[in-house]
Amino acid sequence: MERTPLMKGPRAGRITVLALFLAAIGLATLAFAASAQASGPAPTFLTIRAQGLDLSGKVKSPRVRCVGNRKIKLYKQKGTEQRPSVDTLVATDISERHGDHGEWSTGNTGMRGKFYVRTAKVSGCKAGASKTIRATN
Repeated sequence: MERTPLMKGPRAGRITVLALFLAAIGLATLAFAASAQASGPAPTFLTIRAQGLDLSGKVKSPRVRCVGNRKIKLYKQKGTEQRPSVDTLVATDISERHGDHGEWSTGNTGMRGKFYVRTAKVSGCKAGASKTIRATN
């Protein structure tokens, strides 16, 4: 029994090449869509520390462009949980990038109490919040 190709002639090769090309474009489109979805906004992590009444901290993220030039808001916590709409906004700072992280500092607030920091989301970066700490002198 002899096998015969489904198509014969000069067009058979072109159709095969066209089919392979279209399949490659389809796979590339799927791969691009999957990578775009997986690379959504990066998380932002904020730290806070007190040295007496001086408050400072770091901005960390797997995406380096998310650590510098972020507006950091320092709040004095009134109750048992963070509530920016109720808590007192004490100071703000803009983070500066230092290698793979950002740094912020409000200096001496002159205030004792419980404090935390937050930063809003920006393009490609999620919002972030620190834990609450206690500052004493």
